[in-house]
Amino acid sequence: MTLLDRLVGWLRARLDRVTGLFKSRDEFDLTSGGIAKPLFYLSLPIVVTNLLQTAYNLIDTFWLGQYSTEALAAISFAFPMVFLLISVGLGLSVAGSVLVAQHIGAEEEAKAEYAASQTVALSLLAAMILGLVGFVFVEDLLGLLGASPDVLPLATEYMQVISLGMPFMFGFFVFIALMRGYGDTITPMLVMFGSVLLNVVLDPFLIFGWWVFPELGIEGAAIATVISRSLALAVGLVIMFRGTRGVRIRLEQMRPDLSFANKLVSIGFPASIEGMGRALSINLLLVIVAFFPDTVVAAYGIGTRVFSVIFLPAIAVARGVETMTGQNVGAGKPERAEATADFAARTMFVVLGALGVVAWLGARPITAIFTNDPQVIEAGVSFLKYVAPSFGFIGVMRAYNGSFRGTGKTLTAAAIVLVIYGLVRLPMAYVLAEAIDYRGIWIAFAVSNAVGAGLAYGWYRRGTWRDVDLTDDGAPKLSDDLEVSEAGTDD
Repeated sequence: MTLLDRLVGWLRARLDRVTGLFKSRDEFDLTSGGIAKPLFYLSLPIVVTNLLQTAYNLIDTFWLGQYSTEALAAISFAFPMVFLLISVGLGLSVAGSVLVAQHIGAEEEAKAEYAASQTVALSLLAAMILGLVGFVFVEDLLGLLGASPDVLPLATEYMQVISLGMPFMFGFFVFIALMRGYGDTITPMLVMFGSVLLNVVLDPFLIFGWWVFPELGIEGAAIATVISRSLALAVGLVIMFRGTRGVRIRLEQMRPDLSFANKLVSIGFPASIEGMGRALSINLLLVIVAFFPDTVVAAYGIGTRVFSVIFLPAIAVARGVETMTGQNVGAGKPERAEATADFAARTMFVVLGALGVVAWLGARPITAIFTNDPQVIEAGVSFLKYVAPSFGFIGVMRAYNGSFRGTGKTLTAAAIVLVIYGLVRLPMAYVLAEAIDYRGIWIAFAVSNAVGAGLAYGWYRRGTWRDVDLTDDGAPKLSDDLEVSEAGTDD
């Protein structure tokens, strides 16, 4: 055996070991058997996908931090604004995912396909409208958030490019959500990996003007992101139209159906409110943070990026709970849905609590990865020191909110988020920032996370989520809106 043959054999063995960590939908059942195994195999690819998603932000943060402190501060304003714009339409993808999950659980494949097709069409339409609105008004919005004269033009450049690329951003998120509702989380992970790899390559060339490319600075980072997402969406659409993996969409079913649009909005609008609540919280906190020097703004941007990486497992497990809840409710097994949410909450409290200890101990080296400015580092370290002890509570709140969404109780999930952010975090941050300094904002983060966990747990124990099944004869239901023909179409 030659050295090359040995090398190939070794690489193949390592690849088999890695791929063994992931299981396709055919290899586990979400509606029967144990809970830990299917939730793990459903959530693990979501963790990787979300890690890759966050890599977009971290890569931009890293390169722009090397470019200038002003660019780093600008991205601190731009990222929450991106989150806000995406959250407006992300509710549609959540609604589509829930409907697909419940119909798959009820063994209604044709209705799942129709729901997916309509979700893609309506989401792309909403994204185009939102992108145009964002392009026109983004500078005014950034100004209201308190961006300084040095930072405002840079943040505006970034956001205008992202706004024009919003259909590609939305479209890819819809692809991920619909595949997840079906139970396939591996395919979106693989597509995301290719997209991030392309972004890694493009970023420094477009930011710094390497090789034949012009030096575009922060605008180059935005262009790299849009290009990467455009190709990812194209791949996702091909996969769904073919239908060989995950849920299938059909071109003839993508003509907007107003009755289905109403259903999608009724489920998705509260989910959008939930996402907007999170995004608005970050944006409105920026108004308070902006009272302090740009070094604190930059530290806030770094802290929230690290924060987003740390709770990736909570987001992934919450999405897994959402899918398992949807399929089990569709299959008429609410007890299994409840057991899934409780298991996820306990597990995430332990896992995120451990990650909080790591973040607290490593606050300084973690912050120093992104900047050499000592003032930014000091402020970033204080962020992690104050917020890290509350990480476990985030997992609890996310797990129960995921189960609420899976049953269609998106309004309940939204209400919890709005109470925590609007009535706890923001007022407390304002008061403590005035009484102490910027550290008061960090304290508000930690306290609101703990309160959120308690509220979500208490509300879930009430059991009102059991009242909703989107596939049975009660309202809201899909069967009154859809009478799918043998060809799988509806008019």
